[in-house]
Amino acid sequence: MASFLQIENLTKSFGDRLLFGDVTFGINEGDKIGLIAKNGTGKTTLLRCIAGLEPYDSGDIVARTGLKIGFLEQTPQLQPELSAIETCIEGNEPVRRAITAYEKAIAAGDPADIARASEAMDATQAWDYEDRLRQMLSQLGVKDLTTPVGLLSGGQRKRVALAKVILDEPQLIILDEPTNHLDIASIEWLETYLTRARIALLMVTHDRYFLDRVCDKIIEIDRQQIFTYTGNYSYYLRKRQERIEAMTAELAKVRNTLRREQEWMNRQPQARAGKAQYRIDSFYDLQRRAAVNLREKEVSLNVKSSYIGNKIFEASHISKRFGDKIILRDFSYTFARYEKVGIVGNNGVGKSTFIKMLQGLIPSDTGIWDVGETVRFGYYSQDGINFNPEKKVIDAITEIADDIVLNGGELRLNPSQYLQHFLFSPPDQQKLIAKLSGGERSRLYLASVLMHSPNFLILDEPTNDLDIVTLGILEEYLSQFNGCAIIVSHDRYFLDNIVDHIFVLEGDGEVRDFPGTYSEYRAWRQQRDEEQRSARAAEEEKKRAARPAPRRSETARPPKLTFKERKELEQLTAELDAINSEIASLEALFNSGEPIPDIAEKSARYTALRSSLDDKELRWLELSEKE
Repeated sequence: MASFLQIENLTKSFGDRLLFGDVTFGINEGDKIGLIAKNGTGKTTLLRCIAGLEPYDSGDIVARTGLKIGFLEQTPQLQPELSAIETCIEGNEPVRRAITAYEKAIAAGDPADIARASEAMDATQAWDYEDRLRQMLSQLGVKDLTTPVGLLSGGQRKRVALAKVILDEPQLIILDEPTNHLDIASIEWLETYLTRARIALLMVTHDRYFLDRVCDKIIEIDRQQIFTYTGNYSYYLRKRQERIEAMTAELAKVRNTLRREQEWMNRQPQARAGKAQYRIDSFYDLQRRAAVNLREKEVSLNVKSSYIGNKIFEASHISKRFGDKIILRDFSYTFARYEKVGIVGNNGVGKSTFIKMLQGLIPSDTGIWDVGETVRFGYYSQDGINFNPEKKVIDAITEIADDIVLNGGELRLNPSQYLQHFLFSPPDQQKLIAKLSGGERSRLYLASVLMHSPNFLILDEPTNDLDIVTLGILEEYLSQFNGCAIIVSHDRYFLDNIVDHIFVLEGDGEVRDFPGTYSEYRAWRQQRDEEQRSARAAEEEKKRAARPAPRRSETARPPKLTFKERKELEQLTAELDAINSEIASLEALFNSGEPIPDIAEKSARYTALRSSLDDKELRWLELSEKE
C-alpha cells in the first residue's frame, strides 16, 4: 500500500518532563490504527504534532504530497456565533458561496437569481453536499441546525465538529477520543461508517469495542518504546500478553547470568586484571538490562464501601417534565442491596436528570424518593472536576480532608499518601490542576469521590478520559464493590462487564428495565426491529392485495422530474455504470485463482459495492418512472 505519512524519531518535552521520545511509525493508505498509551504520556500532544497543530522538539514528519488530513480534537474549538450548518461548510468556499447565494435567491423570490444560483449549486455539487450534511447531522443526533454552536452542549459541539471532519473528505482522519459525549446510537453509527469508509485512520480512544471493530492495527507506546500489532484490539491483548511473558522469561535469564558475573566481578582486582575488557563491558550491559522493571504502576482502588443496610431506596410514582419534554412518567422501582444497574438512552432523554433527581439535586414533580438511613452517595458527574485550576493537586484534596479515614477505620492516610494510590507521585502532587491531562483530572476526581467510602456509587460517564489500564482497574473495583451502583455510560464494554441489568430511557418518560447486558439488549432490539419491519411489510402487502385495481381514467399520471431530480438521475446512471464495472472487475479477480494479498480489503469493498448498488438502483427506478 502507498505510504501516507512517516513519523521518524519524534520527540517532545514539556518543561523538564519527556512526553515521548524517538517515536517512529508509518501510516499507509487504508490503515486504521488505534494508538494506546497510558494517561499523561502525551497521546493528545502526539496527535496534534502529526496534524501540524503543535511543534515538536526533534524528529521528522513526512507526508505524501497533497495529503489531506482531518483532525477531530478531544475538545473542539468552534466559532461560537456560527450555526451547525455554517460551521460544517466553513472552509469550503465554493460550496459556502453557492449555498449562501441560493438561500438569498430563494428568500428574494427572483426567478433569474434562483436560476443562476441553481447553476452554481450544480457546478459545485452543493446539492449533494447539503443533503449529506443534513443527513449526517441527523444521524449524529444534531437536531437544531440554526442555533449558534456556542449555545449547544459540549456533546452537541463534538458532533458538529465530527460531521465537519468527515464531510471535508480527508484522506487521513485523526481522532482524539471520538466517542466522548456521544450516545451509544451515534457511536454505533460512527463505528459502521469508519469500518466501511476507504480512508486512513489514526485515533486515540478508550472504547474497547470501538477499537476492536474499527481498527486493523494497534500501536502501543510503552516505556517510550513503540510496539506494533497487526490486528484488532482483541489480537493486541493476546500478543501483548505473549510479549510480556517473553520479556519476563528473558529478564529472568539475564538476572541469573548477572548473578554469575557478579561473583566474577567481586573477586580480587588482581584476579580480574588480566581478564578481557569485553567481559567487564558485558557485565555493565547486563546490569542495565536487569534493572528493567516490568511491573506497571497502577491505580490502587483498595477503598472499601461503608456498611449499607437492607433498605436502600424506593422510587414511588416519580414524574418529571420540563415544559413539553417529559423525563419520567410514573416511574416506580425498589433498589436491592448490592445491585448494579446501567442507564442508557439517546442524548437528551434525561439520563443525567434522572440520577440528579435520585440524589435530591433536582426535585421531582410528583412521587417520593425514600432513601435508606445508611445510604452514603458517591457522585461522579460528567461535568467533571470542580476544583480551582490554579490550585495544586495536593491542596485540592487537603481542602476536602486533611485526615482520610477509609475502610471503617482500618486505613488512615494523609492526603499525600492517599493521592499516591491514584498514581500522583509527590512531584505530581505539586502540579497545578490546570496543567493536568484529561485522564489525570479524571483520576483526581475519582479520588475525591472515593475518599469518603461511599456505599452507593452514582457514576455519570466515568470512562471519559480514562486510559484503558485504569478502566480495567475501575471495572475490577466495581465488580467487587460491596454496595450499590448506578452507571450512566456509553462504553458498551464497560457496561457489559459491570451491570446486572439496564434501564433504557426510551423517551417521552418511558423507562424499560432490561434484564441483561447492553450487548444482549442490542441483540434483542435488533431482533424486535426486524420483526416489526417484517410485520409492517406484511400488513402493507395485505392492504395492497385488498385494494381494487384502479380504472384507467383514475390512474394518475406520475409527476414529471424536477430539475434537481433530473440531475440526480443523470448522476445515478453514471454511478451505476461505474459500480457495475468495479463489481465485475472484483468478481473476475476472485474467480481467477490467483493469490490476492489484500483479500480482506477487497472483500469488504465488494460487500460495500453490492449494498450501495441495491440502494442506488432502487432510487434510479423511482426517478425513471417519472420520465
